Amino acid sequence: MQIMLCSKHSTQTGGIELLDQWRSSQNTWIWVDLFEDDEEQEQNFLVHNFGIDKHAIAEAQRLRHPPSFLGFNTYIYLLLKPLDATSDSLDFTTLQLAMFASDRFLVTRHTKHSPYLEKLWQKLHGKEGTNETPLTIVSAMCNRIAQRYGKVLLDLEQRLDIIEDDLFERPSDKLMKELIGYNTGLRKMHRILTYYVNIFDSLRQHFDSPQNDQHFDDFDDIFAQIERFNSLSEMYQNVITDLVEAYISLNGHHLNQIMKVLTIVTVIFVPLTLLVGIYGMNFENM
Repeated sequence: MQIMLCSKHSTQTGGIELLDQWRSSQNTWIWVDLFEDDEEQEQNFLVHNFGIDKHAIAEAQRLRHPPSFLGFNTYIYLLLKPLDATSDSLDFTTLQLAMFASDRFLVTRHTKHSPYLEKLWQKLHGKEGTNETPLTIVSAMCNRIAQRYGKVLLDLEQRLDIIEDDLFERPSDKLMKELIGYNTGLRKMHRILTYYVNIFDSLRQHFDSPQNDQHFDDFDDIFAQIERFNSLSEMYQNVITDLVEAYISLNGHHLNQIMKVLTIVTVIFVPLTLLVGIYGMNFENM
């Protein structure tokens, strides 16, 4: 567990002793980062110090839970599936990132090390003060998540253009295997992005009020990105399906050409074989 106390005048890291300073000063906010901590201790800590809903905590602790969003009166809860640090293609794996955020606190909980989260932490660490807030940190994380999914999809677009040309010039089983692998990854990504479309639509609606204009604009931009990337993932699935069908059609055409040649050879040689067979019989009158 890491704890950071932030204000416009100073930032400091430490232990649970910072909670007392946070409670005594309304001009500060606190960031608690949880990684590989005991789940029961986590729950007691979050309920006692921040009044976070037990069911939301249990959901955040459950492995392989789908992405979700809940808006409470004083805070929001987000459960997302960012790409992990080693993923830069459709052969990707994810980590589970839960965020509880209000005007005065931010709690992040992740199942794997997150370099970008660490970068945000180090950016605030040791500064004399910061204008960042818990919700701006959340929007920065969400924007980063969207951009990484988008980069994978845009890189795929260039590769599909090359495969399409090669498929008609030099079709091979290797290309087919690559396309099927892409289709599997796209199906997984499309499922995650579909969750995200609903989540960020609900999130921007949660902040759709005059006093939250900036937060609404931030999450509305993220929603627009996610919606676009979700459409791209669906479109690329259709492109891959078309390429696979084209490959099968080409193979079918090639097989038909082979059968045509074999049929011609058969038509020529079968009568000759028949005659040779008849006149080669060892009968007296042949």
